[in-house]
Amino acid sequence: MLGLLRKIRRTGRVAEPAPPSPVVDRSAVAAELGGSVQIRHVDAGSCNGCEVEIGSAFGPVYDAERYGARLVASPRHADALVVTGPVTRNMAEPLRRTYEAVPGPKLVVAVGDCARNCGVFAGAYGVAGAVRDVVPVDVEIAGCPPRPEAIVEGLRKLTGR
Repeated sequence: MLGLLRKIRRTGRVAEPAPPSPVVDRSAVAAELGGSVQIRHVDAGSCNGCEVEIGSAFGPVYDAERYGARLVASPRHADALVVTGPVTRNMAEPLRRTYEAVPGPKLVVAVGDCARNCGVFAGAYGVAGAVRDVVPVDVEIAGCPPRPEAIVEGLRKLTGR
């Protein structure tokens, strides 16, 4: 047992090296959050490809939490919403209610091409529209699905770290 603990101590933290800090100017709302953002994830009707990548972004390899982004279980505890998928007719009202439940200042991140412009689901009968058609969007992350590095980069724009 002691040998294992020594090995863990000697190895240290195994994660991807941190890319350089984002050089973009943060919005006034992001600056007000002080480098730490509590995030509530909302699946508005996606195929779950983006969810897998979000799980990877918060996993031990990319570790988005080291940049100040943390997932929370309730919109009442959140500073930002991460929305995936095109907004379906059944999810338009729940998304609005979730947005209203987030205390101010609040931010919305649209993750994936479907959230940005409906992607392959554009024009489908059950789709109400893109996320920006239902709630205001502050940051958009492109990709189908976006790579974990892109998700972490988008979240770093919110935290500034």
